[in-house]
Amino acid sequence: MFRAILIDKDDHGYRASVQTLDEAQLPQGDVRVRVSHSTLNYKDALAITGRGPVVRQFPMVPGIDLAGVVEDSSHPDYRAGDAVLLNGWGVGESHWGGLAQVARLKGDWLIPLPAGFSAAEAMAVGTAGYTAMLAVLALERNGVTPPQGEVLVTGANGGVGSFAIALLARLGYRVVASTGRPQEADYLKALGAAEIIERAALAEPGRPLARERWAGAVDSVGSHTLANVCAGTRYGGTVTACGLAQGMEFPATVAPFILRGVTLAGIDSVMRPRADRLQAWQRLARDLDKGLLASMSREIGLEEAIPAAGELLAGRVRGRVVVDVNR
Repeated sequence: MFRAILIDKDDHGYRASVQTLDEAQLPQGDVRVRVSHSTLNYKDALAITGRGPVVRQFPMVPGIDLAGVVEDSSHPDYRAGDAVLLNGWGVGESHWGGLAQVARLKGDWLIPLPAGFSAAEAMAVGTAGYTAMLAVLALERNGVTPPQGEVLVTGANGGVGSFAIALLARLGYRVVASTGRPQEADYLKALGAAEIIERAALAEPGRPLARERWAGAVDSVGSHTLANVCAGTRYGGTVTACGLAQGMEFPATVAPFILRGVTLAGIDSVMRPRADRLQAWQRLARDLDKGLLASMSREIGLEEAIPAAGELLAGRVRGRVVVDVNR
């Protein structure tokens, strides 16, 4: 038996609660993991509250991230006792996820817990930090270097934004943070932001082309914000898009792309190939100042994750929420 958050939807409505389940109920997979820690991501909050069509089948255990130890395995790459990590792959959406004490998974979805990270630290990074690293790698591949100018990070107080600032600043970029919470300026500057701008400056409909400013950008907001970021990107710059906190629409024109050669690079973290995942986590181990994790995250227990989901969607959560599933 094990404890988990279980989401169900039936004639009585949509609900999420902590329940005690039998391991016989676990979905199929070739690796069984004793979960140590998970996280609460934006997608998890949508799933728990039912405010977005995240869950594909019911009942569902949410949690797109997990870290733990293999209990048994028929997969050739893993054996009992191995410390492992998972991000994405539809876990928590179409396959029971990490907000549980036990998970049964496909071994192909796992990677070894990166050297230098504890399970709790890896979950403090989680999909947010891993996505931010993928965005940084895309900027580097497209030739965006620190001497070329400022890099903008939108949604700066969120998980992706916080990690993007920390990583870019440590790599020598001048980072400008866009946030709707200017009271968090000290936090963002402690992560490495050189300048803070108000979210409102980018959130309203803008012109097809604006003054060239950004050499690159990491955007987790979408909608008018992403359109305005592209419009203000310098010739040959790159904008990475990895979120839709403002909305899924993209009310832009082709002007930045055909007149300034701007690249819009999509960042998918869910179905990313194993090689990309390993590279991103290797770079996180090298480039992330782990001393910042305490200020970028807080730890809660499994029961607390359900009310915390509403707080996250209301924009009242800074950085990352780590869930100790055994608390």
